[in-house]
Amino acid sequence: MIQDRRDFLKKSTYSTLLGLIIPNVPFAQKTPQILLKPAEGTLPDWKNKELIILSDKPWNVETPPHLLDDKVTPVEKMFIRNNGLIPEGNIDINTWTLTIGGESVKTTKTFKIKELKEKFKHYTYQLTLECGGNGRSGYFPQTSGNQWEQGAVSCAEWTGVRLKDILADVGLKDDAVYIGYYGKDIHLSRTPNKSVISRGVPIKKALEDETLIAWAVNGKDIPLEHGFPLRLVIGGWPASVSGKWLDKIVVRNKEHDGEKMSGHSYRVPIHPIEPGEKLAETPENFKIIGAMPVKSLITYPKTGAVIDAGKTLTLRGHAWAGDLEVKEVSLSIDYGVTWKKCNLEAPKNRLAWQHWSLALDFSQKGYFEVWVKATDSKGITQPMVIPQWNPGGYLNNACHRIAVKIV
Repeated sequence: MIQDRRDFLKKSTYSTLLGLIIPNVPFAQKTPQILLKPAEGTLPDWKNKELIILSDKPWNVETPPHLLDDKVTPVEKMFIRNNGLIPEGNIDINTWTLTIGGESVKTTKTFKIKELKEKFKHYTYQLTLECGGNGRSGYFPQTSGNQWEQGAVSCAEWTGVRLKDILADVGLKDDAVYIGYYGKDIHLSRTPNKSVISRGVPIKKALEDETLIAWAVNGKDIPLEHGFPLRLVIGGWPASVSGKWLDKIVVRNKEHDGEKMSGHSYRVPIHPIEPGEKLAETPENFKIIGAMPVKSLITYPKTGAVIDAGKTLTLRGHAWAGDLEVKEVSLSIDYGVTWKKCNLEAPKNRLAWQHWSLALDFSQKGYFEVWVKATDSKGITQPMVIPQWNPGGYLNNACHRIAVKIV
């Protein structure tokens, strides 16, 4: 039997926890000095109250890992990452338009949503979207930005038309190298027509089959906070390239230079730097984040579970690897000394996360940490510790850990 002990890990510190349960701490000599501490916060009544508010102007809301147990993430459990304010007033899908322009299109065209649906073939894909700053709270010294723990990730089922089909319709010039998006979100200053975020991807990524102009998620209209009525959805890269409230895409003959494309926004140092080091925010020092690194998550049980001795515990979760596929997932209950290979399912489609599971029998009573690590198709494995520090606190793909107690 598994019992929910919400405060088991939350109210514990390294010293007091070990003091309470010694001598029943298996592998105590290998225990690391940092334990996970859940964030706090609740949402208004119209949302899942277990979600964690990081900010409300703009909305930035995290999903605790145990709420991400579904193979396809329900919209009410999807993390929210906004840079500005949600568009206000009534949105009329009958008059909403998408314009395709820029230096590197042969013809600028504007489509209504109805025209997109009628003119182009529809596609549905499960796509992994992860904030580039997911795991930011693990970096020390602390970096600026929302202090995400592990839950700024989702894999929902998106429906729309392929961007490549629309770009073929308008025609691309030979010098096309990048695309950029614009949306109708409102700047925090409420300055009219001031851009909130306008990011993009190289043309090669834009032309992938799975890059969608979507109007539906999980078979229904996209919720307003997730980009209704139209959203660019690009799996495997930072979710910031999946523009919400989409009304314009530009095809560029150079790297897109919209808002949040410069400085260290969604960029990491080209060379390793000392934690806390100041670095000039120039292209010579920083590179744009492309595909997200390999990562995994334990979604069952919830951290802090108390389990009866002699019972088999089947753990499960997800793994993903940016543009690549995950080839192996392993668990450790002895702080990384030994690992057991998990059962790993193939992805539903390219750029979808993969589900893993493993049944474990614990050797004795006491406190255990369960660690998970994934390996991608190029043989790159998650680190067991926080990776190289960077000023933006991006790309923390260290092993996820949960605590369980066998009684």
